[in-house]
Amino acid sequence: MSELNFEDIRPFTDTEALVALKRIADSEMVNSISAYLWPGQDPEMTRDILRSCKDIDEFQSKIMIPAIESVLKSSSKGLTFGGVDILKGVEGRFLAITNHRDIVCDPAFFQYMLFTNGLPFSDICIGSNLLDNKFVEDVMRINRMIKVNRGIAARELYLSSLRLSAYMRKVITSGERSVWIAQKEGRTKNGIDRTSQGVLKMLDMSGEESFDVNFGALKIVPIAISYEYEPCDILKARELYLSRTARYIKQPGEDMVSILTGIKQPKGHIHMEAAPLIGDEELCEASKRGGNERYQFIMKLMDRRIAEHYKLWKTNYIAADLMEGGSAHAGMYDASEKEAFVAYLENRLDSAGPGFEREELRNLLLGVYGNSVKVSESL
Repeated sequence: MSELNFEDIRPFTDTEALVALKRIADSEMVNSISAYLWPGQDPEMTRDILRSCKDIDEFQSKIMIPAIESVLKSSSKGLTFGGVDILKGVEGRFLAITNHRDIVCDPAFFQYMLFTNGLPFSDICIGSNLLDNKFVEDVMRINRMIKVNRGIAARELYLSSLRLSAYMRKVITSGERSVWIAQKEGRTKNGIDRTSQGVLKMLDMSGEESFDVNFGALKIVPIAISYEYEPCDILKARELYLSRTARYIKQPGEDMVSILTGIKQPKGHIHMEAAPLIGDEELCEASKRGGNERYQFIMKLMDRRIAEHYKLWKTNYIAADLMEGGSAHAGMYDASEKEAFVAYLENRLDSAGPGFEREELRNLLLGVYGNSVKVSESL
């Protein structure tokens, strides 16, 4: 694998980051970003901090951590963690695979989980479709982004996947850093988290040993993140609605709308929990199977671990009862909480715009919340 070139997918080095930080500090976008994150603070203070950073870790601790704290303060009722002892107990670096509910908040909150518990920041895998301008790319690469190339021709996909796999394996097994990646391309939109077989096959591509040894070297830790109020919930329901009759095609700038909405939208409580890593015995059991069955064994294991550690909120239980037209979970909430959530749903439906059959859209929106309960109860 040594002949592979990682230049266009790797994060910035500290030296490259210092040059990029000066570009960011000189950008007019600092004014609006600073005003949103730290209202009342002179943007020049933000610029001064950007220019004073000596390396990536300092940038992340002085800029990104306060930025995440500002987002949490303005749009949530707090972020809690579980399973931190599992992360601390992993020998060496590891591969964190989470369910995917929000484009930016998922990896950002994972970094916050690491930082607040005294663990090193990780690399994060981000799709190239999100890098629509130099400013965004600079910010992402300073945050140790590994670029995942999207929208490429089929003949280029193999080499692209191999390079991604090899780079992630190198970073983890060399002890440089841990890596975060979502369990699938694209966010979960229907409340049902499923690991992509394609992600697992990509991870296996760079291994030069047996199946179980290849995966064991990555030290895979499944992690579940759950939001009391789902980021971009109505946008997800809209996409599901439109996808029922035709292939959904994103409009220009749609990813950026989702990013900003996910950051700004009220999220209520948020919880992130690490599950036990995929162990040697489980990988050995998977390796006894042939072909795709090996990956499917790990997929099912990942999905179960994430579902078992996914925190269900009152909003999930209320939605599940509304979907069924019953009260099976009425003990998990009271009448006033149900009334408030129904009012919230109606408000979200009002924001959907014209052209949607309201009842059908409502059912899809309920699924964004209620399907998580169905998954949990099916375990």
